[in-house]
Amino acid sequence: MPRTHRLDATPETIRFGTFDAAYAPLLEVESGDLVVMQCVSGGPEAMPPAGSPLAVPPALAAIHAAQPPRLGPHILTGPVAVKGAEPGDVLRVDIERIELGADWGFCGFRPLAGTLPEDFPFRRMLHIPVDRAARSCTVPVGGGVTLPLSPFFGVMGVAPPAEWGTISTKEPRAHGGNLDNKEIGEGATLFLPVHRPGALFSAGDGHGVQGDGEVCINALEMCLTGHFRLSVEKGAPLAYPRAETPTHFISMGMHEDLDEAMRKALREMISFIASRSNLSPADAYQLCSLAVDFHVTQTVNGEKGVHGMLRKGLLF
Repeated sequence: MPRTHRLDATPETIRFGTFDAAYAPLLEVESGDLVVMQCVSGGPEAMPPAGSPLAVPPALAAIHAAQPPRLGPHILTGPVAVKGAEPGDVLRVDIERIELGADWGFCGFRPLAGTLPEDFPFRRMLHIPVDRAARSCTVPVGGGVTLPLSPFFGVMGVAPPAEWGTISTKEPRAHGGNLDNKEIGEGATLFLPVHRPGALFSAGDGHGVQGDGEVCINALEMCLTGHFRLSVEKGAPLAYPRAETPTHFISMGMHEDLDEAMRKALREMISFIASRSNLSPADAYQLCSLAVDFHVTQTVNGEKGVHGMLRKGLLF
C-alpha cells in the first residue's frame, strides 16, 4: 500500500543551488509512494523591502538566517531516494497537486543576464501580489495586469552522474534540473534517467506563471508545495528527460546553442515515436514536421531549452 511522506523546507533539508550524486538522501521511500515537498524560492536579495506588507514565509526566513552554502540560484528541497532505483532505470514523477505557498512572488532582471542584456543593462525587481483564493497575480505595471496562475516547478531533477561532481542548479542537463518547462505542472508526468542508486530526487524553483522563453531571467518566482508520486520504471533506459500531460507527449533538448537544443528535442521526439509505433525514423521525421509543435522553453539558463509536443491520440 503506497504511503504518503512529507518533507518540509528547513536549513537541514535544502541545498542552495547545487546537485551532487554524493548527497545523502533525507528520506527513502518505496516506489509508488507520494512525497509532499515544501519548496521555497529566493535569496535574501530578492525579498520585499523592509516595511512591505508582503511577508517572508517563516521557512524561507529561517533558511536565510542559517546562511547555507550557495552555488546556483535555486533553493532545492531533497534529495529523496526511491528504493529499487538503479542506473539505467527511469524515475517517473507524477505531479499530483501543487499548493501555493505564499501571497506574493517576484520577477526581476539584472546586468549581464537574460535574453537582452545589452538592452537592459540595469537591475530591476518586481514584487507581485498573489491572490491564493482566485489563483491569480497582479503585476504592478501600468494600471496593474492580472494573470491567472499556472504553477509548476522550474527545477525537478535526480542526482547527476557521479563524475560531474557538484554542479549548479542553473543549467538543465540530462539529470533534469532547471527545465523551466511550463507544461510540466499539476497533472503532468516527468520521466528522468537514473544515474545513481535511489535516483535522489529534488525539487524547487516554484513558478506561479511563466511564458515560454522566460526571457528576462525569471518567471513569477514563488514558494510552492508539490505532491510528487515517485515510481521506478525498470528496463526503460532514457538518455534525456521526457514528459507527458493529459493531452500531449513532450520531448526536450538542451544546449547552449538554441539550434542544437532544437535538434536534440527533434531527435528525442523521432526516437520516441519510432519506439512506440511501427514508423521508421524517416516516417517519424516527416510526421514531426506535420504534427509536432516545438516551443522555446527558456533562453536564460546557459543551456537553452526546446520542447516538442505531440498530441495524444494521433499515433497511440
